[in-house]
Amino acid sequence: MSTQYLLLTTPIGTLQVIGSDAGITAITFENPGPPADAVDAAPGSKVHQAGEQLQAYFTGQHDVFDLTLAPAGTVFQKRVWAGLEKIPAGQTRSYGEIAAALGQPGASRAVGLANARNPIAIVVPCHRIIGGQGQLTGYAGGMDRKIWLLEHEGHVIDAQRLRLAR
Repeated sequence: MSTQYLLLTTPIGTLQVIGSDAGITAITFENPGPPADAVDAAPGSKVHQAGEQLQAYFTGQHDVFDLTLAPAGTVFQKRVWAGLEKIPAGQTRSYGEIAAALGQPGASRAVGLANARNPIAIVVPCHRIIGGQGQLTGYAGGMDRKIWLLEHEGHVIDAQRLRLAR
């Protein structure tokens, strides 16, 4: 099974999409170059489909991703990431809300750590996670990107707080 990659130019910088026939393994803002064994994504491949859906997202034509994902992580991390995927565009959740939804209300910090290790940016929407009081929290892609993504999805950022646009 060969690793495929695609570089995608977006309004928030170049994204690197990596995957195989098994699914998408990473979407990152860092572009250290493709994995040593990677080949360019073939038209129709899962990686190419991810690129098409991401382009549609950035042009406002698409906000629900239908992709096969295959991230590497612990069982707990994968549960957190699956929970993140359930957050609709235009909505946010706190670490505590995700922990409670997983049936582990005391696991807010563990959710935060799993969120920070999410290898599939945007599609697994860790940018939709905020603090318990509505405050913006860190984002591996940088706060400027987090703010851009949230505003793109209909939020208004006001004094480092978040509210829905009306």
